[in-house]
Amino acid sequence: MDKWDHLKLWYKQPAQQWVEALPVGCGRLGAMVFGGVQTDHIQFNEDTLWTGKPHDYAHKGAVKYLSQIRQLLFDGQQKKAEDLAFKHFMSEPHRQKAYQPCGDLHLSFPGHENASRYRRELDLDTAIATTTYRVNGIVFKREVFASYPAQVIVIHLSASEPGHIAVHAALSSPHSQIHKRVVGDRHIALKGKIQNGAMTFETRLVAHTEGGHLVATAEGVDIHGADSATFILTVTTNFKSYRSLGADPAKRCDRVIKGVRQKSFALLKTEHITDHQSLFRRMSLDIGDPIDEPTDQRLKRLPRRDDPHLIGLCFQFGRYLLIASSRPGSQPANLQGIWNDRLLPPWDSKWTVNINTEMNYWPAESCNLSPCHEPLFDMLSDVAQTGQKVAKEHYGSRGWVLHHNTDLWRGAAPINASNHGIWPTGGAWLCQHLWWHYQYTLNKDFLRTRAYPIMKGAAEFFADTLILDPRTGKLISSPSNSPENGGLVAGPAMDHQIIRDLFSNCIAASRVLRVDTAFRKCLLALKKRITPNQIGRMGQLQEWLEDVDDPENKHRHVSHLWGLHPGCEITAEGTPELFEAAQKSLSFRGDEGTGWSMGWKINFYARFRHGDHALQMLCRQLKLVDGTQTSTRGGGGTYPNFFDAHPPFQIDGNFGATAGIAEMLLQNHTGEIHLLPALPSAWPSGMVEGLRARGGIELDITWQKGRLQQVIIYPTQNGNHTVRYGDKRITIKLKAKRAYILNQNLDIINA
Repeated sequence: MDKWDHLKLWYKQPAQQWVEALPVGCGRLGAMVFGGVQTDHIQFNEDTLWTGKPHDYAHKGAVKYLSQIRQLLFDGQQKKAEDLAFKHFMSEPHRQKAYQPCGDLHLSFPGHENASRYRRELDLDTAIATTTYRVNGIVFKREVFASYPAQVIVIHLSASEPGHIAVHAALSSPHSQIHKRVVGDRHIALKGKIQNGAMTFETRLVAHTEGGHLVATAEGVDIHGADSATFILTVTTNFKSYRSLGADPAKRCDRVIKGVRQKSFALLKTEHITDHQSLFRRMSLDIGDPIDEPTDQRLKRLPRRDDPHLIGLCFQFGRYLLIASSRPGSQPANLQGIWNDRLLPPWDSKWTVNINTEMNYWPAESCNLSPCHEPLFDMLSDVAQTGQKVAKEHYGSRGWVLHHNTDLWRGAAPINASNHGIWPTGGAWLCQHLWWHYQYTLNKDFLRTRAYPIMKGAAEFFADTLILDPRTGKLISSPSNSPENGGLVAGPAMDHQIIRDLFSNCIAASRVLRVDTAFRKCLLALKKRITPNQIGRMGQLQEWLEDVDDPENKHRHVSHLWGLHPGCEITAEGTPELFEAAQKSLSFRGDEGTGWSMGWKINFYARFRHGDHALQMLCRQLKLVDGTQTSTRGGGGTYPNFFDAHPPFQIDGNFGATAGIAEMLLQNHTGEIHLLPALPSAWPSGMVEGLRARGGIELDITWQKGRLQQVIIYPTQNGNHTVRYGDKRITIKLKAKRAYILNQNLDIINA
């Protein structure tokens, strides 16, 4: 069997709930395919459709209250500080805007009441959702995919015998201000306006048939007696940038439709598969044989039966989702990637940057999807601009700042409530992704023109805003919080870990680029003065300046372990005492949590090199959650369609799991390429191809009976690298575009 053939989610029944439907996407467009028989439903999104309009969220004059807020915190008056901050230091308005659904395509099939041999599937390798069934001896097939090259969603209907395709296709939208019209004899449109904002959009549906009869009206398209039918669906909006609207959705749709008008379904499909596989096939993972059972049944049985192949499917599903929701030119993957069916989505389906957005992109570099990182960098360029005004108005500082959320309009000021919204290190954390991209690609042009200017601006902000703790004489961040736990405070450990990492990366970047010597020296001096990590009375890593951690606190965030992961300042060999204290803190937090929280803990345990516990967390995260369970109380799990369940659905847990599996197989955050650092005993044999390491390196790793058998290293640039397996180490001078094969003893057997 081809190694790509078994990467399918499949089911014996149509989706009844949205979290049972199957996702397709091309970065800008996303759709959820239900796969019904008599009636099918395809719910779709366009990534720039939001409530609101261009808006400056900065609170003018907020800086006048900064010193008073800080003093109240030093005096132990937390409630007074929060009340004052809520009145005078928050975003205007207090809340940001919401990502919106666009519309729905409804397909009706007369005479399909008594179907048999039903199957629906999502092929991760081709990125096509397929529904098949038999009616009166005829096999009917529907294929749905979202094409990045064509920027359309394609729906193809076929049958095993000619002349049997009959369907009514209609467009609808949950928005109240809509207008339908006929554009041509095969072409209909739905125009809409967002009720709470200034955004408009247009949806186009174009039908093509082989044989049969087709009639298009404003209410839909009717097809009878066709051999096959293809629908082309696209959506555009009036969005130009976070600063301006005014584009013409109708003209944009015309351009998209014109680009595919002469293309057959076969050509559209081929171009789509070629494009998708150019990313997806960069990596493969084999840790077990496939089991021929529906995916929902495999999820249900996972806690009771070993199914390592399902873990491999989980890994590749995360990579699939990143390809589908984040492509160059699109918006970044938000809290739900790109898929949303609600006018009031959970947490507005924004970009929450106190972990969730960052977790979305943890697999981007290590899992060989570097181009999918691009939309995040584009957003960072935007918030570096909006955050500049917030830095000035709220803190009187240079540089730029982003708090714990942003939206399409690139809000950067603290939102919602002061006890969790005032957290100034969101932008600094996102800057880590700029540095990662450079480390993995060694692209100096990217570092010089895109990454370093943004990183420098974030560092300038903290160079201006770090203040002395009068008790210790050390620098701290204030006001802030330890997300989203404990309220407004001065000096949470997470802030200091992130700021030290930002300073370190800026220092390294300035050396690579040979610029800003004076600024580099400034950051070096400031970094030494930042309050260090502290070990508390219970042997735990302290979350705050004061030793007040509660061992009974099971909060979903484990923010003070940032320096362990995704940071790199807490390591087994480099800081053994802190490493042990971090383990104590994680033990106190426990293994429960939301989906994304479990995803983070998988990565923690991988960094602790506890492979079996990391796998235990992964299986806990994959616990099947009923599609009707949408409580915001958390509890974690996985919906039948493999979406991560907070619940409700948040996509970050999917990406956290994928990144965690990669961390179990390869780590190189300490400067070494550490092979199989947290291999679970349940994966005795396997192979991974295409894992990426810092320094422009790609690796294929094979293991048997729990032991490394072989690693092949493919460097893209010259350099000296240390490879580690267990206690064995070897330093190799690698030359670009050559393959180096090492055996289980790390002996080079071919180069």
